[in-house]
Amino acid sequence: MAQQPATALDTPTDLTSNNLGTAADALNTSLADLYALYLKTKNFHWHMSGPHFRDYHLMLDDQATQILSITDAVAERVRKTGNTTLRSIGDVGRHQTIKDNDQAFVGPEAMLAELRDDNLALIQQFRETRAKVEDAGDTATSSMLDEWVDQAEERAWFLFEAARKG
Repeated sequence: MAQQPATALDTPTDLTSNNLGTAADALNTSLADLYALYLKTKNFHWHMSGPHFRDYHLMLDDQATQILSITDAVAERVRKTGNTTLRSIGDVGRHQTIKDNDQAFVGPEAMLAELRDDNLALIQQFRETRAKVEDAGDTATSSMLDEWVDQAEERAWFLFEAARKG
């Protein structure tokens, strides 16, 4: 069987803006950041310690699940607009702006603060992406980004409150 040409991935769309590529690039950066944040959240979930272990462990597991659930929708939006998305862990690494944390030990309060800041950075990334998809006329993605911003704001809020000294 002969290989199909690269154009086989062309997806029909009524969106014809020259800004679609820019919007897809922004969505791919958001996707890479979601994967980076997912892995960091799971890392901190696995390595949590201290007197609030159970509460933090469960909260981070819930947050990781929520983050991962967004990834498919982001990638599918890229494809629905006729573009291609990330293909590998290496591709994620080339696109991500959220920094990994490979430290051997991170204390619970530092974990929560870092994840809070990463979620706030993701919110900013989503807002910038939203502007680009709106410029491309992609109202469906824009609407979805509103929900993703709300979810990230909630995660940041929970992380902030969990780390407060009462």
